[in-house]
Amino acid sequence: MPLTFAFVRRNALLTVALLAAQSLLPAHAQTSAADSNFPSQSIKILVGFAPGGSSDTVARIMVPKLTELFKQNVVIDNKPGAGGNIATDLLTKATPDGHTIMLGTVGSLSVNQHMNKLNYDPVTDTAALSLCVVFSNVLVVNSASDVKTFDDYLKQARQENSKMSFGSSGIGGGGHLAGELLKIAANLNNQHVAYRGGAPAMNDLLGGVLPSIFSSPTDAVQHIQTGKLRPLVTTGAKRLEALPNVPTIAESGFPGFEATNWYAFAAPAKTSPEVIKRLNAALVATLKDPGVVAQLRKLGLEPTPTTPAEAARYIKAESDKWGSVVRKANIKGS
Repeated sequence: MPLTFAFVRRNALLTVALLAAQSLLPAHAQTSAADSNFPSQSIKILVGFAPGGSSDTVARIMVPKLTELFKQNVVIDNKPGAGGNIATDLLTKATPDGHTIMLGTVGSLSVNQHMNKLNYDPVTDTAALSLCVVFSNVLVVNSASDVKTFDDYLKQARQENSKMSFGSSGIGGGGHLAGELLKIAANLNNQHVAYRGGAPAMNDLLGGVLPSIFSSPTDAVQHIQTGKLRPLVTTGAKRLEALPNVPTIAESGFPGFEATNWYAFAAPAKTSPEVIKRLNAALVATLKDPGVVAQLRKLGLEPTPTTPAEAARYIKAESDKWGSVVRKANIKGS
């Protein structure tokens, strides 16, 4: 046998043997090399709401620092609709290699499962990475409105066939839930109007089409500062740092009222522990970066980095809390 042919044949047989041996290894061993090289390509962050809204704004604030840390491009992919369900569905079907993650909301990760028949389970089909921000919503009206105070708002909202409807970024979102909780607490008759994100709702409020919104501070603060909107109350247990003169609902006649909004990062459920660890480290570092923290707090949002386990426990507790509100208010999905 010629020497060259024998050499090639031996290498070919060796390659086949190595491939056969690799196929017998556990899945985690086969993927360990890929995990150690993560990220090997750009990272996509799914956002379940329209560009310009609060969750989109938060993601875009974080992108430059994440890009720096990952040494890969980080891009936003807006998939609005169904209160974030479209984006969450896409996440659960994505390759679980860490290159597709999602900035989810209280609705998409904790509430929507109580209102809709989903073809996925947001608890078992996603893996929590870290909480992102926690914040109160703010109830706002157009500055041209005859509603000057929270008492004015309650009076109009209690009227039979009340026209004091309230908008939000979508069914099951933080603003919607805050409004429904207030309806229960104050015995109101106003109706919810769902939008495909905070930005479209805000446009209708500014245009005089919509009477009020339970808005994220991200969408509302700039318009409050320019005098286009009038803030009435905020929904958390304490006042917003960005709006220190605006009272809470709890201060305004409803002790104990609290409806806190939040966003959290998640990955597909079968993402490896090593990749989850690397994603969490970058997200936590970004949420602790002084520049990012300053931008988020200016918008009334509190950066809240956590471990994956802490995030998972928080999401589960919120699901239990708001599931009972959904049932009591008979909230139906889109």
